[in-house]
Amino acid sequence: MFVLWEPWKEGNVMNRKTTQEQRLDYLVEEFKADSGEYKDLQTPADAEGKRRILRSLMNIRMPRELSDSVLKVQDEYLTERAEEKGIVRLSDIPVTCERLSVWQGDITRLKIDAIVNAANSQMLGCFVPMHTCIDNCIHTFAGVQLRAECNRQMDLLRTRYGRDYEQPTAVPMLTDAYNLPAKKVIHIVGPIVQGRLTPALEKDLADCYRNVLDMCLENGLKSVAFCCISTGVFHFPNKKAAEIAVRTVKDWISAHPGTLERVIFNVFKDEDREYYEELLQ
Repeated sequence: MFVLWEPWKEGNVMNRKTTQEQRLDYLVEEFKADSGEYKDLQTPADAEGKRRILRSLMNIRMPRELSDSVLKVQDEYLTERAEEKGIVRLSDIPVTCERLSVWQGDITRLKIDAIVNAANSQMLGCFVPMHTCIDNCIHTFAGVQLRAECNRQMDLLRTRYGRDYEQPTAVPMLTDAYNLPAKKVIHIVGPIVQGRLTPALEKDLADCYRNVLDMCLENGLKSVAFCCISTGVFHFPNKKAAEIAVRTVKDWISAHPGTLERVIFNVFKDEDREYYEELLQ
């Protein structure tokens, strides 16, 4: 039987000895109760099973209030998870050429000014439990506050442009990063390739990179990591996407000398790493 543990209460002797296992147990039960539909879901006995349940419940949760006490434990848990995964700092990533770097790995580990999220037009993150897309990963490890902030910004935009408003392609949205090591997240909707790749789609992708860099400049962000925008489920050819990304970023840096410390091309697949390394030789 699960015994409710209340680490936030002043005087609780466990308050200074909180373990990740205790935080995980507590959060699983709280998010189950919060979901309503899954409140009676059987909790796995193993830690990995519990992590999967917690992530799934976070993924499907609509943006709404969550008690400060639960948020506090969530933040402590996610902060420790970031440490467990290993935080990667800017100094850990070698420069490939002219303030540009290629780094292969989990973008949620990067401790830099901003990471770029490949978002959808609803701008609320991925609701598919345990999906491996970058949108899901970023929202999971940032915490539920990120979806709530995106929703607040979208509510303001819907007030201005109508209740059916969706974020247009290549228009970035800036949020805090919450429990991620990065300071900010820049969310961008990339072009979707349905059939033939057209010059208009190529321009849209270039605009994604250009507009994100403009947002960095406007907000004093000196380092940014781009994911491979629009590749994967948006079907933009990987090699062409890399060519557009590198060309656009190089052109922008040439037009704005000394404004950015580093631009990182974050890749997950070996294929993409090889494309970027070849282009940056």
